[in-house]
Amino acid sequence: MDQRNNSNSEWRAKWKDKEISAEEAINKIIPGNRVFIGTACSEPQALTSELIKQSNKLFDIEIIHYFTIGPEKYFREKAEDLFRHNAFFIGSTLRKEINSGQSDYTPIHVSEIPRLVKSGRKHIDVALIQVSPPDRFGFCSFGINVDITKPIAQSSYYTIAEINPQMPRTLGNSFIHMKEIDYFIFNDTPLIEFRFKGRDVGERIAKNVADIIPNKATIHIGNGNLPNLCLQYLNDKRDLGMHSHFITDNIIPLIENSVLTCRKKNFHPEKIITSFALGTKKLYNFIDNNPYIEFFPSDYVCSPGNIGMNKIMVSINQALEIDLTGQVNASKKKYNFYSGIGETVNFMRGAALSKGGKPIIVIPSISVDGKKSKIVPRLGEGAGVLLTRADVHYIVTEWGVAYLHGKSIRQRVLAMICIAHPSFRQSLLEEAKRLNYVYSDQILACDDDGNICLYPSEYETTFTTREKEKIKIRPVRTTDEPLLKELYYSLNERDRYLRFFEVKKEFTHSKTQNEVNIDYKNIFSFGAFIGDIENEEMIGNATYYLNPSINMAEYSFLVREDYRGKGLGSFLYQNIIIIAKEKGVRGFYGNIHIQNKSTVQIIRKGIIQQGGYIKITPPDAGEKELFYEVFFDKNNSIED
Repeated sequence: MDQRNNSNSEWRAKWKDKEISAEEAINKIIPGNRVFIGTACSEPQALTSELIKQSNKLFDIEIIHYFTIGPEKYFREKAEDLFRHNAFFIGSTLRKEINSGQSDYTPIHVSEIPRLVKSGRKHIDVALIQVSPPDRFGFCSFGINVDITKPIAQSSYYTIAEINPQMPRTLGNSFIHMKEIDYFIFNDTPLIEFRFKGRDVGERIAKNVADIIPNKATIHIGNGNLPNLCLQYLNDKRDLGMHSHFITDNIIPLIENSVLTCRKKNFHPEKIITSFALGTKKLYNFIDNNPYIEFFPSDYVCSPGNIGMNKIMVSINQALEIDLTGQVNASKKKYNFYSGIGETVNFMRGAALSKGGKPIIVIPSISVDGKKSKIVPRLGEGAGVLLTRADVHYIVTEWGVAYLHGKSIRQRVLAMICIAHPSFRQSLLEEAKRLNYVYSDQILACDDDGNICLYPSEYETTFTTREKEKIKIRPVRTTDEPLLKELYYSLNERDRYLRFFEVKKEFTHSKTQNEVNIDYKNIFSFGAFIGDIENEEMIGNATYYLNPSINMAEYSFLVREDYRGKGLGSFLYQNIIIIAKEKGVRGFYGNIHIQNKSTVQIIRKGIIQQGGYIKITPPDAGEKELFYEVFFDKNNSIED
């Protein structure tokens, strides 16, 4: 990083009374002290190395961390009464030692750590931090990590800085004056870098997440590989913003491609707001002296109130395991602590407070070895509930999206089963029945051999009305049962008579579940939907039932009264013909009430447009139903 016209020799000469060696710095620590070490990629490497080197002298020392990822191995053979680590969030460097009892873990929301320290309840004797060289006014930047480091450095008894010319100078509330630093060492060395890992199903999960993120949303990515991966699939969005505890390399192409503009942000407009950077030298160079990105302490960035001030706040967080009712384990594997609380709860609740906000949990549906479902009837023994049922809104797997907020246990369970891995859906359903979570006769979409039928997302499309309203057209699925029932109950008596040839009074579960649990082959059904997944309404439905003996399908459709005359019925008909043709169906047939002239017109006009043929048989004397046959290929039609 450039030295802001202030050479190393000049500022070191000015502050020479504060400069000491790494050995002298660690010698400042005395028995009984509590020592803080800077976070993640900002760990002061020379000070940490010397700390480990002198570890046999550090009796009864508590060392405080938040997210350790450095290369140093903290533990050798040591006596129990030497220094002991205490992590606010568990990184890979300390995970084994914490679960073997050699180190401590303090569960706490990251937004509460600064107050915990500044109040004196967890006083810090010595803070070991890493900062940039001072500018001509004497201010050093905390660089890639402000998080809890700044409030701790400014409230500790001793603050010892490792000043590194390769630390970028970041802006915002990210500075400390040399007068606040008691001692420093000089170390010109590359910063620690962090690279995220991928997984095969990650792309499908990220695409599903992208589908529910609107333009002008403000994004937060939580801990884990999947939230960061989601950023790679937002390139078709416009005017996104970012308010996130940390940022990664993946923000750079979004900024360069004018996707991440922050122009529509209402809280810190035109600025990315963050606490620390987790990435590579490419990211560090990008944020150096960049006025577009501002760093603030964690209690500010992770305050649910501040988060909620952003409109359309989207928080993406990763889970380890979720039960059928929506309880989320994101921090433990059995009795072993894996990560921590971090900012997850802060951002999930902040996003829930946001106008148009979307709190999202991402999780692969299955373990890496393919042997275990990540969606389970109940959380495993020893698991920790990080998010309660009431905190959970969106759950996303590679198989789809479930929206749980405001839903009953029965609705939640079915939604979760539908995004579980197909290999486990039937067993999850049986366990849900045993626990009385769902109807005792509940079924899932299966073929004739009992195999789970996969939802055919490739048939999803959009219909735009003359008024430019967009209506989503997609195949129906298990969780659409209540939406279909609402559509039926919205019909007046005449519409019910024309649709069912009787004035039906009730549409119970036992009578409607077979209409949404279909095999997408012998039975295919489209729904027309308005609203997002959290407030979806079905306003139309088109279905065919195949008669294999004649390879013809009985067809019926329905459009809600307020959406008739917009071309929706014709669109549904045209699309379901295309699918029926694709599946080798010869044509449609059915009965229509003679008063239902609009339906006759749609069927007649639609098949002519498709190049087919229609045959209509008038009703017998005294009857009120005509019979029609539609043949997709004129050569296969049956003439009188």
